[in-house]
Amino acid sequence: MTAEYDVVLENHDSTRTLAVRATTTWPEFPRLWPVLLDQVWSQLAAAGISSGCPNFMLYRDNTPRVEVGVIYDGDLALTDPVVVSSLPAGQVATTTHRGAYSKLGYAHQSVVDWCGKHGLPLSGLRWEIYGPHSPDPTQARTHIGWLLSETAKTPQ
Repeated sequence: MTAEYDVVLENHDSTRTLAVRATTTWPEFPRLWPVLLDQVWSQLAAAGISSGCPNFMLYRDNTPRVEVGVIYDGDLALTDPVVVSSLPAGQVATTTHRGAYSKLGYAHQSVVDWCGKHGLPLSGLRWEIYGPHSPDPTQARTHIGWLLSETAKTPQ
């Protein structure tokens, strides 16, 4: 049984991020993402920042080419491999997943299905924004966003 998800369209402004980029495989990604995220948090910690920056994962395609990092709009001296990047601007189909991260696929599939039902083509770019953090996995909240193709029309 899958959870019910409310999918809505939003006009999303570009959101500044600090990230590490990688090209990987789906089997390797579960091992790789914590390593990438730790590289970003190490640089934040060196600057005295220990909280207040939501984690995110941006999937550029199905290879997958990814960016893993945090949402952060301040100035910070960075060293490789951490770079300033952004979540893209545009029309985005979104939903919120509540609960275990192992079930995030249901939220993504709900967005894909909803867009298909409404004839909205997806660009392939999608992301997850995590938080606020909770030690209780049943209380975890993850915002899912799928960027629509520029040819998408708002459903009537």
